Amino acid sequence: MATEVKVPTLGESITEATLGQWLKQPGEAVKADEPIASLETDKVAVEVNAPAAGVLAEHVAGEGDTVEVGAIIARIQEGASASTSATPAVEDRTAVGKAEAAEPPAPAAAPAGGGAPQAAPAAYGNHGEAEAGGSAQTLSPSVRRAVLEHGVDPSRIKGSGKDGRLTKDDVIAAAKGGTAVAAPAAAAAPAAPAAGPQRKEERVRMTRLRQTVAKRLKDAQNTAALLTTFNDVDMTAVIEARAKYKDLFEKKHGVRLGFMGFFVKAACQALKDIPGVNGQIQGDEIVYHDYADISVAVSAPQGLVVPVIRDADQLSVAGIEKTIGDFGKRAKDGTLKMEEMKGGTFTISNGGVFGSLMSTPIINPPQSAVLGLHRIEERPVVRDGQVVVRPMMYLALSYDHRLIDGREAVTFLVALKNAIEDPTRLLIDL
Repeated sequence: MATEVKVPTLGESITEATLGQWLKQPGEAVKADEPIASLETDKVAVEVNAPAAGVLAEHVAGEGDTVEVGAIIARIQEGASASTSATPAVEDRTAVGKAEAAEPPAPAAAPAGGGAPQAAPAAYGNHGEAEAGGSAQTLSPSVRRAVLEHGVDPSRIKGSGKDGRLTKDDVIAAAKGGTAVAAPAAAAAPAAPAAGPQRKEERVRMTRLRQTVAKRLKDAQNTAALLTTFNDVDMTAVIEARAKYKDLFEKKHGVRLGFMGFFVKAACQALKDIPGVNGQIQGDEIVYHDYADISVAVSAPQGLVVPVIRDADQLSVAGIEKTIGDFGKRAKDGTLKMEEMKGGTFTISNGGVFGSLMSTPIINPPQSAVLGLHRIEERPVVRDGQVVVRPMMYLALSYDHRLIDGREAVTFLVALKNAIEDPTRLLIDL
């Protein structure tokens, strides 16, 4: 008996999604409630679980297709086994795979000392699978591109994603760290005449998440009167406190003591002093919030996502760090829930983890402000008439000038700067 696999309910007002990746291929055995596909919505990736045990008989939809809630995307043959199933695998390629199939790969340049050029690695062909210890490993489109760009063997890289799946970050880290093994070359192709440098182009369909981000950011520029003000902060006191207590902190709370806990606490305190920064424009009214729901940007395989720390002003530094750590782990696994991305009264984005020195972040509507953090860099500063070297960070506050004036923006940054440079203020609410 064949069981239909349908697109599940995706949340309020969400009626469709993009089929981002098949986790199981036709002919493979599946267990009840085992993830078999990943859907991309406007906010997060959602896994589709098998409604019954059996063998995946066919894919009704392909990667990259737009599917509506309730639509059939696959069928499972109940009671069958992978060894007895004779259902052929369905050709299932993403837009990237189709583009590669339409245009044959150009021959690689001949190696030094002569000889025939090597053909492109064949290990990453059909369906984005690579043989690893005798079992097929399904790679997402972004991971396949990274594998091809860096010329590595994915079967030799340990995945950090859910169920040991490879992520793009895994491939890049392995390539940079020299731990990845070069992909095995296929049989040598016949000698070809020397050619000039190859020029390639690749067309990749934008993910639904990226389309939504692009639209929202452009809407923010078109609607809000955006302005950014800057300040810098001496990180000496926070660095010393972290170095002194990080081991005890981790032992007691089971989570590492980072810098974000300090900044979220400092931001919550400054938001109480300058409530306009925590407000929103709704029609011809201004809504002020007596709570602080802080959106924090975290990295996920499909890009940055922004889950919300609810009532962050009521949490301790340990509570904040635990929440952020949980968000980061689940963002990497693709298990963040849509309701965790909604709301938020203020956003903190830490571009410093990627090495950014300074930026002008864009607000996340309907919020009215966003705080940008950047890398810590030793710079000469004057203290008590003496030039000294201190670990400094630039802070950037982008805000909607329709609601927040320059005096409020500067006052907010100064209050946050004072709290970070003297963390005792966070304990006595100054």
